[in-house]
Amino acid sequence: MLKFVIRAATRDDVTTITDFNLRLAAETEGISLDRELVTRGVTTLIDERSRGNYWVACSGGTLVGQLMHTREWSDWRNGDIWWIQSVYVREDHRRRGVFTQLHSHLKALAASDPGVVGLRLYVESDNLAARTTYERLGLHTARYQIMEDLFNSV
Repeated sequence: MLKFVIRAATRDDVTTITDFNLRLAAETEGISLDRELVTRGVTTLIDERSRGNYWVACSGGTLVGQLMHTREWSDWRNGDIWWIQSVYVREDHRRRGVFTQLHSHLKALAASDPGVVGLRLYVESDNLAARTTYERLGLHTARYQIMEDLFNSV
């Protein structure tokens, strides 16, 4: 397995992360997102680390993958659950361990923080490749289903 440099995203990465998010939406959900809206969303998270963070994987100085995490307070557990979101790996780097390293990095950070009680993510129910990868990394299907009421449809 190749070794990638994993680091926190910076404002210099906004354009690439935005591109990755646009590709992610097209590939996984068949939707086209508004570039300006996504750019603002990416920039906000990078500027406001209390909301979460983007982590990027680099190979030779080029971004080849990303994941975002956000925080959910759990009153039942008296701690934060970190949600893994916006997972994307460039097509030419898939199946090379990029996500495995991103996940391992985030899991180590979460485990070292006594205020974090676990990790969660959602996955498209028909995305068998992603589900298999997540299960191999120790994630399992939860008892919950996600329900939503979004106020501005994408």
